[in-house]
Amino acid sequence: MRDPLSKKVQSIEPSGIRKFFDIVSEMKDAISLGVGEPDFDTPWHIREEGIYSLEQGRTFYTSNAGLKELKEEIANYLKRRFQLSYDPAGEIYLTVGGSEAIDGALRAMLDPGDEVLLPQPSYVSYEPCIVLADGVPKIIELKEEDEFKLKKQQLLDAITDKTKILIMPFPNNPTGAIMTREDLEEIAEVVREHDLYVISDEIYSELTYSGDHVSIASLPGMQERTIVINGFSKSYAMTGWRLGYACGPKPIIKQMLKIHQFAIMCAPTLSQYAAISAVRDGDADVERMRTAYNQRRNFLMKAFRDMGLKCFEPFGAFYVFPSIKEFGMTSDEFATKLLEEEKVAVVPGTAFGRCGEGFLRISYAYSIDDLKVALERIERFIERHRK
Repeated sequence: MRDPLSKKVQSIEPSGIRKFFDIVSEMKDAISLGVGEPDFDTPWHIREEGIYSLEQGRTFYTSNAGLKELKEEIANYLKRRFQLSYDPAGEIYLTVGGSEAIDGALRAMLDPGDEVLLPQPSYVSYEPCIVLADGVPKIIELKEEDEFKLKKQQLLDAITDKTKILIMPFPNNPTGAIMTREDLEEIAEVVREHDLYVISDEIYSELTYSGDHVSIASLPGMQERTIVINGFSKSYAMTGWRLGYACGPKPIIKQMLKIHQFAIMCAPTLSQYAAISAVRDGDADVERMRTAYNQRRNFLMKAFRDMGLKCFEPFGAFYVFPSIKEFGMTSDEFATKLLEEEKVAVVPGTAFGRCGEGFLRISYAYSIDDLKVALERIERFIERHRK
């Protein structure tokens, strides 16, 4: 019998995040600090709108691009928060989470052999989606000494005559790194000079702790060459509602929408109605959750300093990325032993790229009580294993 499977798909490794959580789900008294999911309930006014929509029988398809009212609210929000101006009629569409938008952008923009510059460590979906779109991933290894920011010279060194797209994964998962306006201006200069396009994943844009997020699309000459991806999962604690959006130039959005039309039809209708309430009335909810995350971030950083665990200070998302190089173990070995010996699950840095070796991703999207218990266990573990 012939092989029924695609060689391309078989060549892609499964997500490195899931390994430990399949184990921890069956381990008594285990604490997981690995999943990037807010521990807050979706705010009540958002849930209430979803319930009301269901009661009203709004269980139909929307247009492929999504509800007009929601797109208009998103346009208002982006203008108000990030100084971005988009036409709701042709430059915004709703997706099934931000991940669908990443996939759609790459498939709409790449021809076989086009190169995509991918800074790592970064979210696990980028590289497989590039491969599935017949692109060629070109990895740029971000460095701890640079606070895991993308530097101008790194970008220049990576560009070839086949380079078409730069992925900008900031605020960054897993490192928590951010790019300031000054950082972005240097990158934008190179992008314009070499006629590149940018896919800017800004899903953590509301979770920054040292000033407001700056979108690279807001810089001069960048909106016409940037796809901005965002969504509701992280900012509004709406992970299970599966709703994101993409914004960009009409010719690109038109082709992304074509893929969405045939593969998805439309984003979940109830989620779209609920999201109107989120983006229109949710600023106070976002501020409340951001304040709580910042408190947890500060708590973890102090705990790491007290136990002598090296960790650069992150200013975005809800992750820390401590170094465990002093212990003489790989990231996978450290994470495995920590789970076996202390029942704490974290993610090896290598799940986010080879240059993540020697680091762990720890999420602080958990209660202070859980974090306290987990840190006590981590401290016991490192004291036993410290050379």
